[in-house]
Amino acid sequence: MSTHIVADTATLTGRSMRHIFRSTDTIITTAVTPIALMLLFVFVFGGALRQSIGSENYVNYLLPGILLIAVASGIAYTAYRLFTDLQSGIFERFHSMPIARSSVLWAHVLTSLVANGVTLAIIFAVGFVLGFRTAAGPLAWLAVIGILLLFTLALTWLAIIAGLSAKTIDGATAFSYPLIFLPFISSAFVPTDTMPGPVRWFAENQPVTSIVNTIQALFAEQPVGTDIGVALAWCVGILIVGYVFAIIAYRKKVS
Repeated sequence: MSTHIVADTATLTGRSMRHIFRSTDTIITTAVTPIALMLLFVFVFGGALRQSIGSENYVNYLLPGILLIAVASGIAYTAYRLFTDLQSGIFERFHSMPIARSSVLWAHVLTSLVANGVTLAIIFAVGFVLGFRTAAGPLAWLAVIGILLLFTLALTWLAIIAGLSAKTIDGATAFSYPLIFLPFISSAFVPTDTMPGPVRWFAENQPVTSIVNTIQALFAEQPVGTDIGVALAWCVGILIVGYVFAIIAYRKKVS
């Protein structure tokens, strides 16, 4: 088996990226749908929701949640692509070739990071058009990008588990639905103190709220407090658990 894991991974990542850019469905689902949600909340619900946040610029408040919805939607395609490769027999073909076995898995992970990165850049651009403004400096921007990449990486490993374990295509992508829904029960669209007791408790103790609060504070040049520690703990915890179980599932598939 080849020890050139970097070259092998780069080659297989290029293959996956070509599939993405040839797929209109991927582009529509991962970019247009979150943008449509942003337009809906800004121009339909924004007038009523501005009062609850105490600010005229609802786009600034809304954008972090839309970014997380885009990631949760995008990683469903990681599970889909992995499941399709398994069903088509391409996995067996790759494993019969002199390439590093781990490169097959890492190619899907890197493809997810690149594809979701492109989607997030598009949504940022649309956000600026709609009125998103920030005076955040380079360090704050780097922190925001780092958190988004870490969140994407953590969810990607969950997608890997789903892609390896699913019996059907629907099963491979269904895991993402609760993840897409989580921002709606968080501080992404309205402050949690406007919610009834049990809902507020859940909203304040799930990962999306701490991530959203951190990104909002960084863009507003406000202290992030303990939110950034909680956000990083959630992302790293999900990443570790997802990675461990993904590797276990992968070894069962290739053994």
